[in-house]
Amino acid sequence: MHCVFVYGSLKRGQPNHPYMTDSNNGKAEFLGTAVTVQKYPLVIATNYNMPFLLNLPGQGNRVQGEIYQVDGKMLEFLDSFENIPTMYQRTAVELEIKMADEKEKLMAGSIMEASVYSTTTYQPDWPSLPTYDNYDSNGDHGLKFMLREDRKWASVK
Repeated sequence: MHCVFVYGSLKRGQPNHPYMTDSNNGKAEFLGTAVTVQKYPLVIATNYNMPFLLNLPGQGNRVQGEIYQVDGKMLEFLDSFENIPTMYQRTAVELEIKMADEKEKLMAGSIMEASVYSTTTYQPDWPSLPTYDNYDSNGDHGLKFMLREDRKWASVK
């Protein structure tokens, strides 16, 4: 089993969360919420308004997200879904636990390491984009996330 930190469209209540709960993709168990120990720029970029965690430690904000324990099948699915290594890279990140599921062994305030899908393959202007500490596809930023199935239609229009 592997621990994965999600900060964007895969979180609960976000457009791609159903992929985390689809047993055809593997198993993902919610463990709790956390925030990165270091600051990172979390930006919204591309014509599809996708969240990206730029692998620039020390810049941006401490980023909030969710920790999942996933099996090998789900990790393989997520690697493919996140277009490893072209769009994102799976790297280790230190997290401070904010809220843990009561049955799990995580304690609020403790530090743990998990994998995160961050990127070093970004456009030169992305570090100058506004940064966020918590992604919400319906946030005040007004940048509506475009689902994958809608992207092919957008590129045709």
